[in-house]
Amino acid sequence: MTEPEQPKNESRESGINPYAPPSGPSIRPEAPPQAEKGGFKRGFGTGVGVGLGLMAGFVVLSIVGGLFALISLGMLLNSITKDGASTSLERVWGTEGASGNLRAIRISGTIMTDAADGALLSSGTYGYEVADQLDSLKTDQVDGVVLLVNTPGGTITGSKAIADAITRYRERTGKPVLVHVEGSSTSGGVYSTATANEIIADHGSMIGSIGVILGPLPRYKDVVATGSTLLQQGITTTGGISQEYITAGSGKDLNNPYRDLTEQERHRLQAMVDDDYEIFVAEVAAGRKLDPQSIRNELGAGIFSARQAVNVGLADAVMGRDEFFRHAATAAGLDPDKTVVEKVSEPTGLSSLFGAKRAWGTSLPLSALGEKAVASADLCSVTAPIAYAGDLSGVCGNS
Repeated sequence: MTEPEQPKNESRESGINPYAPPSGPSIRPEAPPQAEKGGFKRGFGTGVGVGLGLMAGFVVLSIVGGLFALISLGMLLNSITKDGASTSLERVWGTEGASGNLRAIRISGTIMTDAADGALLSSGTYGYEVADQLDSLKTDQVDGVVLLVNTPGGTITGSKAIADAITRYRERTGKPVLVHVEGSSTSGGVYSTATANEIIADHGSMIGSIGVILGPLPRYKDVVATGSTLLQQGITTTGGISQEYITAGSGKDLNNPYRDLTEQERHRLQAMVDDDYEIFVAEVAAGRKLDPQSIRNELGAGIFSARQAVNVGLADAVMGRDEFFRHAATAAGLDPDKTVVEKVSEPTGLSSLFGAKRAWGTSLPLSALGEKAVASADLCSVTAPIAYAGDLSGVCGNS
């Protein structure tokens, strides 16, 4: 009997252990990464380098910022005069950065001599500072000057200072000076601008009052007392008072309000006024090409409307501001559409911190100067002739 054939054990024959786990790629656990030698030092060094770089950048930026601040401060201080006036510029008309440039200078309020002349109840103009502005303009700095005028006049000294500076500027540069009367140009206003190339009046403006005045000279008759109370001020005519001056030199007590003028004093004062008037007339006659006799006998100290001023020769045309600026640009040989008009600006908040109190050429209002401020000494002296139209009591007070 034949035994059944046993199945062959191929695994044993092949030498493979049947109890061994399935074969496959061996998997070994990875060892944790080892810290690189010197890694901390390099990381620390990199951090320090970055920190030092940032610090160096901050220092450089601080230095650059500091230099910029110093330059800006220098420019700011350079735009402030020793008298506390701002000289920085601002646009009045036209396009910023235009190729043509006209400098505008305001003559507004009462014309005084200079910053030592005191203050006014409302802002005025310092004649010598306006003259300084004109004298400081270089030939290639601007293409011409426009004077924006609204004044009742003022001191003869300040008015003539402006007129003479206009002549110097025109002769030195060969460039035009045009005037725009924006309200009023009387007495010293006419005096100060007579030497300009053209005088243009805005609609409704008044021009004239070619004359010189001295006074008022006070005279208190039959005064027996002076004084003031809470309810009453001025001169009292009951009671009794006397006043005496000890003087040397004839007419030394000219301002004594308790006596009449002598004939000699009256003659001297009239001669002084007449002399200033003759110079005034000659200035206007030459500048406006008018007959001096016509000024004395026909125009006199009359005040004229804008159109009347053109008819009598005190103005050349009537124009509004925009038309005037375009006309001034054309007169200077410029394209009005490519012209900018700039003027000295009022102090800003920052410039005020460094002493700028007013624009160069103008005074501060009396109210801004405190109780110690005084009215203009030159303007309010009763012994100095002035070229002014109107009541001075609002400027000098009633005393």
